[in-house]
Amino acid sequence: MIDASATTDRTGKAVRSGDKFLPSLGIILVTGGLLLLGWFFYLWFKPLPILYSYEQIPLDQGDKKRISKIDLSSWPELKLERYQVKTIDVDKPIAEMIVARRGNDAPVLLDWKNNTAEVLYNLEKKPSELMELASVIGKHAAPESLILSWWDTARQIKLLTGRDTLFTNHLNEPLILPLPWLEQSKVIQAYEEAFWGNTADSQEQEHFKRFSAALALPAEQGIQKLRELIGSDREAYLVIHVTDLYKLGLMYPDKIGVAYKNFPLTGNMHGMINHMKVQLKEHDFHTYTLQSLADDEIRAFFLSDEVSSETLIARLLPFVDKKAPTEQDIAPVAYQQGGYWVYKIP
Repeated sequence: MIDASATTDRTGKAVRSGDKFLPSLGIILVTGGLLLLGWFFYLWFKPLPILYSYEQIPLDQGDKKRISKIDLSSWPELKLERYQVKTIDVDKPIAEMIVARRGNDAPVLLDWKNNTAEVLYNLEKKPSELMELASVIGKHAAPESLILSWWDTARQIKLLTGRDTLFTNHLNEPLILPLPWLEQSKVIQAYEEAFWGNTADSQEQEHFKRFSAALALPAEQGIQKLRELIGSDREAYLVIHVTDLYKLGLMYPDKIGVAYKNFPLTGNMHGMINHMKVQLKEHDFHTYTLQSLADDEIRAFFLSDEVSSETLIARLLPFVDKKAPTEQDIAPVAYQQGGYWVYKIP
């Protein structure tokens, strides 16, 4: 099944009856009405139960292979913590995550594993690719340079390199939830902000809106908007990850259409290519790009049409039958590692 985003609208209806037959009956009805009104306000203002929680577990529990792939030998001052995501009425954790923390600072997500078939909160990335990216930025980006990236990547780069990033808070945009959870999105958002220590002000939130909107613009307009966002001729780099495609599609579905699907990875690359062609034809997709998830799994991101493939983010990622990122004239490639692409902003 091809995963796609969807939203639902909710409409509330209220029915009132005010007929009064006898004075004594009227008193009863008024009293009953007040009781019902009180019950309504109780239900309205009563905090909804949180659907899930982050429960810390020892580092040696869970998937031991995942923790072994996070090499923090270059960052001995960081402390790793492991959490399971537990939800009501489900015995096993629906997800697992590993975070890093410097002292008493807010935690930063380094690894996420979704144990469900639903699109849930994050999309998996390889921590090893992040470590390589951070090492290169730490060695080669000027100390005074500014890093532009999606807020989650920005927090990771800030933690691992100390470089100045446009975003420092866990902005939680977009909030990726299963459809049945949408009606509790405000409660979930509050829980997330408390856990991750989100203290973003209105300026940072506005900057993220401008940043994400620029990625969804036609390429030449988008790169110009990013330079305007920087506000000076300061040296700046744009870091994008292939998973940013899906998050951008959720935020701007009218500008970029994105879907994805995971596939088992076999040694038959010719068969894999043919399978991708079948997906393009069956769903009338325009093009696709791939992300390596593990030795035995790969993820394909599909774009819906030509307009989507002309957005800034799409032009800076390698899509089939499109100009390679190294051949485009929008911004020079500074570095590439796995799903990450780094560009120096003109």
